[in-house]
Amino acid sequence: MSSGKLWELREEVLSCNLCPRLRAYSSWVAKEGKRFKEEYWGKPVPGFGDAEAKLAIVGLAPAAHGGNRTGRPFTGDETGRWVIGGLYQLGLSNLKEGKFRGDGLALRGVFLTNTVLCAPPQNRVRREEVANCSRYLRETLRSLPKLRVVLTLGSVAFNAVAEVLGIDSKFAHGTLIHAGELILMSSYHPSPLNTRTGRLSWNQWIEILRHAWKLASGGYED
Repeated sequence: MSSGKLWELREEVLSCNLCPRLRAYSSWVAKEGKRFKEEYWGKPVPGFGDAEAKLAIVGLAPAAHGGNRTGRPFTGDETGRWVIGGLYQLGLSNLKEGKFRGDGLALRGVFLTNTVLCAPPQNRVRREEVANCSRYLRETLRSLPKLRVVLTLGSVAFNAVAEVLGIDSKFAHGTLIHAGELILMSSYHPSPLNTRTGRLSWNQWIEILRHAWKLASGGYED
């Protein structure tokens, strides 16, 4: 499959109304709950990155004033600074941070997406919302022809991807599981809750990213 398939999936995502609670909240934040003066995206946030990606990174959901504002996952907030900043350090992003639409951000060999594609209130998603979005997660992974490694951030993302791949396992930081031609990896989510408390340090984060990219690029396990 190609970028054409990803574009078709993007259009399907943008027209999705399976989760009224999330659509209503995303729209409300964009119109009445804004923290920034710029125009908010306020819709489902499709995946973003290289259509020839070898590595996919899957998070929980767009942040209300991050992805829900910029229209791209892992941009415009503190978590995004860790994700994009880490990719930049490894030479996989042309910018240290994605701040807004049209900033020229480009990724090499990496595709970013979330388990749930709309911003949830208090960053909490419901089980049925994860189930509704699982179709898009499945199709995203299928639409990346060179994909070798899926790095999940947090237990919700890990469980969702594991189900899509038919894996029965529990989340743990640093998990590595072979699933056919793909490798499933997991990390603590680089959210402020984890990074500010020291649960996930910058060096640990870079180590996980570097290992994931090494495997995605055909390197051997240590």
